[in-house]
Amino acid sequence: LLDSVSLAIREGENIAILGPNGAGKSSLIRAITREYYPSRRGEDVTFRFRGQDRWDAFDLRSHIGIVSGDLQHTFTRGISGREVVLSGFFSSIGLFFSHEVTGAMEEKADEILAFLGVAHLADRLMLEISSGEARRLLIGRALVHDPGTLLLDEPTNSLDLAALHAFRATLRRIARSGTGIILVTHNLHDIIPEIARVILMRDGAIRMDGRKAEVLTDEAIGGLFCVPVHVVSEGGYYYATGY
Repeated sequence: LLDSVSLAIREGENIAILGPNGAGKSSLIRAITREYYPSRRGEDVTFRFRGQDRWDAFDLRSHIGIVSGDLQHTFTRGISGREVVLSGFFSSIGLFFSHEVTGAMEEKADEILAFLGVAHLADRLMLEISSGEARRLLIGRALVHDPGTLLLDEPTNSLDLAALHAFRATLRRIARSGTGIILVTHNLHDIIPEIARVILMRDGAIRMDGRKAEVLTDEAIGGLFCVPVHVVSEGGYYYATGY
């Protein structure tokens, strides 16, 4: 799945992992989230987070928040926006009778809903809102423990232009608040101006890793996606044209 990937990310760093479908991006994310465990015969392969290679999964919640398409699919049910955010305290899909929601949790959830601009969705059901609105609620769920890093796997899939605009504004607000962003995507236009480092992946391997302006070039992006492109920059965003 992954070919000799060696990668170090500093806590609080804003990076994008860019590559075509099948590049190995999701496999790398599943290694980070411990769904996949790295191993290769005859070699010592390690995965280390904050200096440790063994963690209690619950302890990780205060360090890294995760939003993915798979997670959103599990929330396509009659759960309110506030319940979605509150469920982050319990790493559950919604709330259950065994969960004791405290006043402090309620206050934190309302604070996050307001910060993300989705307070109006607090009482709406996930079945009744758009994909973009649901995505922002899931980000709220990931932020309840004030993680140092927010990891987003293909976050703009299925979003229209208006939803993409709102989502990028939300992501910029989070980055400016000091939370590190790891953005995994196949779209150049997902990369917000606050992201300074870009990693290119293809065929399970890292092809390039460096400063955004040095990586997002015609040659590098054209070679990554195997199409001739012209990369343009506007307002801090990058776009591929000419294909």
